[in-house]
Amino acid sequence: MLLDTASLYFRAYFGVPESVKAPDGTPVNAVRGLLEFIDRLVKDHRPDELVACMDADWRPQWRVDLIPSYKAHRVAEEREVGPDEEEVPDTLSPQVPVIEAVLDALGIARVGVAGYEADDVIGTFTGQASGPVDIVTGDRDLYQLVDDARGVRVLYPLKGVGTLQLTDEAWLREKYGVDGRGYMDLALLRGDPSDGLPGVPGIGEKTAAKLLTEFGDLAGIMAAVDDPKAKLTPSQRKRLDESRPYVAVAPKVVRVAGDVPLPKVDTALPRAPRDPAALEELAAHWGLGGSLQRLLATLTA
Repeated sequence: MLLDTASLYFRAYFGVPESVKAPDGTPVNAVRGLLEFIDRLVKDHRPDELVACMDADWRPQWRVDLIPSYKAHRVAEEREVGPDEEEVPDTLSPQVPVIEAVLDALGIARVGVAGYEADDVIGTFTGQASGPVDIVTGDRDLYQLVDDARGVRVLYPLKGVGTLQLTDEAWLREKYGVDGRGYMDLALLRGDPSDGLPGVPGIGEKTAAKLLTEFGDLAGIMAAVDDPKAKLTPSQRKRLDESRPYVAVAPKVVRVAGDVPLPKVDTALPRAPRDPAALEELAAHWGLGGSLQRLLATLTA
């Protein structure tokens, strides 16, 4: 089981009230919410191995060099707070080091690699796996890894992690008309404003799916642009032709990397804390209470 950790603690942060605080008054809603998520996932799915995959670099320069707009809108712009505005404190970022420390003390493998996003870490672990893989994420980009033959599926949280959308190839074909491999081409053509990917103008999700059904893959679609007999409308042909510079570089940006230099880690699900003393200190300082105790009980069992 591979966790898109940031996706999960982000959901926990907004799903658990900020009134959940440590004894010193610091919000720990993301920390406790993530522990509850992991507890439920382990109870329901009983993985033999568990890795919390991290964003060592959420906007790698090599992706920005190819498509400068990649996640550009997420870059925080420094600005002065106006006289009638109240600066909203960031109460999530300070919780991330706590999450990391708790995972380490528990003995849950935590992996982030410089220059790569968590998606890339997940992609590389998935490619190296010898058995079935469950990827837990709220990011549709990882649908491209779904592979029924290898037992790779995405567990997409609908309501917490108690209600999950089990995404396999049958679900993808019904929803998007493509399999896991085809999802990357569909996402590339459609674009994704949340990631700053422009896509091909005028080619939405349904049109992209139809083109992929007709021509097989992105290479087949671009070959059709050069074939006057191919069944493309004049508008589609023109827009695809004008988008060649984007289409040439986008696959490397959209594709989840599979060659991340992963460190050697023990991915086995821990049965007992790796560092009980550190965990006890963290639990007391941050008031992790029942959230941590329930997870410990589940791991022990």
